Amino acid sequence: MIGLLQRVSHADVVVEGKTIARIGAGLAVLVGVERGDTEREGIRLLERLLAFRVFADAEGRMNLSLRDVGGELLLIPQFTLAADTAKGNRPGFSRAAEPEQGRDLFAGLVRLAKRSETRVASGLFGAMMQVNLSNEGPVTFWLQVPPAG
Repeated sequence: MIGLLQRVSHADVVVEGKTIARIGAGLAVLVGVERGDTEREGIRLLERLLAFRVFADAEGRMNLSLRDVGGELLLIPQFTLAADTAKGNRPGFSRAAEPEQGRDLFAGLVRLAKRSETRVASGLFGAMMQVNLSNEGPVTFWLQVPPAG
Protein backbone atom coordinates (compact mmCIF):
# COMPACT_ATOMS: atom_id res chain seq x y z
CA MET A 1 0.00 0.00 0.00
CA ILE A 2 1.28 3.41 -0.93
CA GLY A 3 0.76 6.71 0.85
CA LEU A 4 1.91 9.95 -0.77
CA LEU A 5 1.62 12.36 2.14
CA GLN A 6 1.71 16.11 2.07
CA ARG A 7 1.88 18.39 5.08
CA VAL A 8 -0.91 20.91 4.61
CA SER A 9 -2.36 24.00 6.25
CA HIS A 10 -5.73 22.97 4.79
CA ALA A 11 -7.18 20.65 2.15
CA ASP A 12 -10.52 19.66 0.70
CA VAL A 13 -12.07 17.27 -1.79
CA VAL A 14 -14.84 18.31 -4.16
CA VAL A 15 -17.07 15.87 -6.08
CA GLU A 16 -19.65 17.16 -8.59
CA GLY A 17 -19.31 20.70 -7.26
CA LYS A 18 -19.86 19.73 -3.60
CA THR A 19 -17.19 19.68 -0.91
CA ILE A 20 -17.29 16.17 0.56
CA ALA A 21 -14.23 16.38 2.82
CA ARG A 22 -12.22 19.18 4.44
CA ILE A 23 -9.39 19.37 6.96
CA GLY A 24 -7.34 22.09 8.58
CA ALA A 25 -3.65 21.68 9.39
CA GLY A 26 -2.43 18.11 9.06
CA LEU A 27 -1.73 15.55 6.35
CA ALA A 28 -3.40 15.04 2.99
CA VAL A 29 -2.55 11.51 1.86
CA LEU A 30 -3.08 10.00 -1.58
CA VAL A 31 -3.52 6.24 -1.04
CA GLY A 32 -2.74 3.61 -3.66
CA VAL A 33 -3.67 -0.03 -3.14
CA GLU A 34 -1.50 -2.63 -4.88
CA ARG A 35 -2.20 -6.23 -5.83
CA GLY A 36 -1.43 -8.43 -2.85
CA ASP A 37 -2.20 -5.75 -0.26
CA THR A 38 -4.24 -6.82 2.75
CA GLU A 39 -5.54 -5.20 5.91
CA ARG A 40 -2.06 -5.81 7.36
CA GLU A 41 -0.51 -3.30 4.95
CA GLY A 42 -3.28 -0.80 5.72
CA ILE A 43 -2.66 -1.08 9.45
CA ARG A 44 1.07 -0.57 9.00
CA LEU A 45 0.58 2.40 6.65
CA LEU A 46 -1.79 4.05 9.12
CA GLU A 47 0.67 3.50 11.98
CA ARG A 48 3.37 5.20 9.94
CA LEU A 49 1.11 8.11 8.90
CA LEU A 50 0.13 8.86 12.48
CA ALA A 51 3.71 8.60 13.80
CA PHE A 52 5.75 10.00 10.87
CA ARG A 53 7.62 13.08 12.07
CA VAL A 54 7.03 15.82 9.50
CA PHE A 55 5.93 18.75 11.69
CA ALA A 56 8.31 21.31 13.11
CA ASP A 57 9.27 21.43 16.77
CA ALA A 58 10.20 24.65 18.61
CA GLU A 59 13.58 24.64 16.85
CA GLY A 60 12.07 24.26 13.39
CA ARG A 61 13.15 20.62 12.96
CA MET A 62 10.79 17.95 11.69
CA ASN A 63 10.49 16.09 15.00
CA LEU A 64 6.74 16.02 15.61
CA SER A 65 4.10 13.63 14.29
CA LEU A 66 0.47 14.19 13.35
CA ARG A 67 -0.47 12.82 16.78
CA ASP A 68 1.98 15.16 18.51
CA VAL A 69 0.52 18.28 16.90
CA GLY A 70 -3.14 17.19 16.99
CA GLY A 71 -3.34 17.50 13.21
CA GLU A 72 -6.07 16.25 10.93
CA LEU A 73 -5.88 13.49 8.30
CA LEU A 74 -7.40 13.48 4.81
CA LEU A 75 -7.23 10.11 3.01
CA ILE A 76 -7.78 10.19 -0.75
CA PRO A 77 -7.98 7.06 -2.92
CA GLN A 78 -5.52 7.30 -5.83
CA PHE A 79 -5.10 4.12 -7.88
CA THR A 80 -2.62 5.75 -10.27
CA LEU A 81 0.06 5.62 -7.55
CA ALA A 82 0.42 1.91 -8.35
CA ALA A 83 1.14 2.63 -12.02
CA ASP A 84 4.07 1.04 -13.81
CA THR A 85 5.92 3.85 -15.57
CA ALA A 86 9.16 1.99 -16.29
CA LYS A 87 8.88 2.04 -20.05
CA GLY A 88 6.95 3.68 -22.82
CA ASN A 89 4.78 6.76 -22.66
CA ARG A 90 1.64 5.22 -21.27
CA PRO A 91 1.34 3.99 -17.67
CA GLY A 92 0.34 0.41 -17.00
CA PHE A 93 -1.86 -0.54 -14.07
CA SER A 94 -1.12 -4.23 -13.63
CA ARG A 95 0.31 -3.52 -10.14
CA ALA A 96 -2.89 -1.81 -8.94
CA ALA A 97 -5.44 -3.81 -6.96
CA GLU A 98 -8.68 -4.78 -8.66
CA PRO A 99 -11.31 -2.06 -8.06
CA GLU A 100 -13.39 -4.07 -5.58
CA GLN A 101 -10.33 -5.02 -3.52
CA GLY A 102 -9.02 -1.45 -3.65
CA ARG A 103 -12.40 -0.06 -2.53
CA ASP A 104 -12.61 -2.51 0.37
CA LEU A 105 -9.05 -1.93 1.58
CA PHE A 106 -9.36 1.85 1.28
CA ALA A 107 -12.65 1.76 3.23
CA GLY A 108 -10.97 -0.40 5.86
CA LEU A 109 -8.11 2.08 6.14
CA VAL A 110 -10.58 4.93 6.68
CA ARG A 111 -12.47 2.92 9.34
CA LEU A 112 -9.21 2.17 11.17
CA ALA A 113 -8.12 5.80 11.00
CA LYS A 114 -11.44 6.97 12.44
CA ARG A 115 -10.81 4.80 15.51
CA SER A 116 -7.69 6.84 16.27
CA GLU A 117 -7.85 10.09 18.20
CA THR A 118 -7.21 11.98 14.97
CA ARG A 119 -9.90 13.85 13.04
CA VAL A 120 -10.24 11.99 9.72
CA ALA A 121 -11.90 12.90 6.42
CA SER A 122 -11.78 11.02 3.14
CA GLY A 123 -12.26 11.26 -0.58
CA LEU A 124 -14.64 9.02 -2.51
CA PHE A 125 -13.33 5.84 -4.13
CA GLY A 126 -13.96 5.74 -7.88
CA ALA A 127 -15.21 9.33 -8.10
CA MET A 128 -13.79 12.12 -10.21
CA MET A 129 -12.44 14.37 -7.47
CA GLN A 130 -10.89 17.80 -7.31
CA VAL A 131 -8.34 17.89 -4.51
CA ASN A 132 -7.38 21.34 -3.26
CA LEU A 133 -4.61 21.82 -0.75
CA SER A 134 -1.98 24.16 0.54
CA ASN A 135 1.24 22.15 0.92
CA GLU A 136 3.31 23.59 3.77
CA GLY A 137 7.04 23.59 3.10
CA PRO A 138 6.46 22.03 0.64
CA VAL A 139 6.75 18.75 2.51
CA THR A 140 5.89 15.60 0.56
CA PHE A 141 6.91 11.99 1.31
CA TRP A 142 6.27 8.64 -0.36
CA LEU A 143 5.56 5.85 2.15
CA GLN A 144 5.18 2.32 0.88
CA VAL A 145 4.28 -0.84 2.76
CA PRO A 146 4.92 -3.65 0.27
CA PRO A 147 2.57 -6.63 0.20
CA ALA A 148 3.84 -9.42 2.45
CA GLY A 149 3.38 -12.08 -0.28
